[in-house]
Amino acid sequence: MKLSVNSLDKSAITLSTLCVVHCLLLPVLTVLLPTLAATTLNQEFFHIAMVTCVIPISIFALTLGCKKHKNYSIFYIGAIGLVLLLVALVLGEPYLDEIGEKVLTTIGSMIIAFVHIRNFRLCQHAENCAC
Repeated sequence: MKLSVNSLDKSAITLSTLCVVHCLLLPVLTVLLPTLAATTLNQEFFHIAMVTCVIPISIFALTLGCKKHKNYSIFYIGAIGLVLLLVALVLGEPYLDEIGEKVLTTIGSMIIAFVHIRNFRLCQHAENCAC
């Protein structure tokens, strides 16, 4: 099975969007549905799982895409988004507090989604692109 840059970009966009939705909507849902707070939904586990999935997919997709379209600024901007996610994960609530962690995670996720959309479009327009 051959993975295309487009499918990897779409996967990373989906994961980044899911991360933002989780960070922004879970507190609202917890207030509206108090039983959700009582469940074993571990936010730290979710954060670790998302970052663990997003990092390799993003690096792989952006590397392949940049080789095709030769726009390496996409990779560097994506790296900034990944670093923000890692900083939010490593420092977490003890150093950033809950709001700081959510802000860094949201900004990092939005950057990653943006660069994958850009990578997707550039790859589609690249000459001889097999995407």
